[in-house]
Amino acid sequence: MTSFIKSGSILPREPSQGEPLATAVTVGPNRMDGGEDAVLPPNLMEKIQTMGRTLLEICCGSLDDALEAERGGADRVELCSALFLGGLTPSLGTVIEAKARLKIPIIVMVRPRGAGFCYTEPELAIMERDTALAVEHGADGIVFGVLNQDGTIDEEHCKQIRRPIGDRQAVFHRAFDVTPDPFRALDQLVQLGVNRVLTSGQEDSVSEGAPLIKRLIEYAGDRIEILPGGGIQLYNLPHVVESTGCKQVHLTAFKTQADPSTRGRPSVTFGGALYPHEDRYQVTDWRLVERIARTLGKQLPITT
Repeated sequence: MTSFIKSGSILPREPSQGEPLATAVTVGPNRMDGGEDAVLPPNLMEKIQTMGRTLLEICCGSLDDALEAERGGADRVELCSALFLGGLTPSLGTVIEAKARLKIPIIVMVRPRGAGFCYTEPELAIMERDTALAVEHGADGIVFGVLNQDGTIDEEHCKQIRRPIGDRQAVFHRAFDVTPDPFRALDQLVQLGVNRVLTSGQEDSVSEGAPLIKRLIEYAGDRIEILPGGGIQLYNLPHVVESTGCKQVHLTAFKTQADPSTRGRPSVTFGGALYPHEDRYQVTDWRLVERIARTLGKQLPITT
């Protein structure tokens, strides 16, 4: 679950053609410092490699992203659309093709719109139907979140979404990060049968929220998994694992990909008021995923 909007800008700086970006998985800014060329402190590298394997989940906004993530060595993908809005439900065609092509688990986002997490009756009906369809077509899990107007967990409607998930993985996304009492919310999610919670520790990034994430992991025990996500990049990845004690991480690994089909009419735009460039887009960079996976201690075959 990610977003690219902050203070009226899309990206803090203009990326060069084909530049890999280890971007933040957070409702907030992309932190572009510390991408592929980041220098990892040797002491942290040694510590993380002696702490055991850390599962790598890559947030993907398309089928191409998911394929690149698997190629790079990801253990699992979260499949969304519209990462610009923080991640919305992907099309059923995307889910079907992803299941046909990928071997690693696919967790499908069910989120009908951007902004908050208190939904109308029609939106909830769509979420329930999207969940059932994704599960029917092979999704290994569903990531969702429903809150009341006061930010507390909407247990009644979460139950409705949880029901069609059945024995697949049920994941509560970063709506958790705006709940007023994270420990009570965690207890509620355990009672609802949620398997995992994605969180930045109720801060804008995991680095800032690391103390709470560590406490949540200790509090959760073996009742529910805690998945840190938000502001994690290659350069701070070892510190995140060390400071939280987490066994899995969630992030994106983008590069800018050219699409020259719009260059004949550069004055025509298709985005909103922010006017994103129409001749380039973000796609997961398998080489950056591979580097992240190796940082986490995963043994991968040599690729070219």
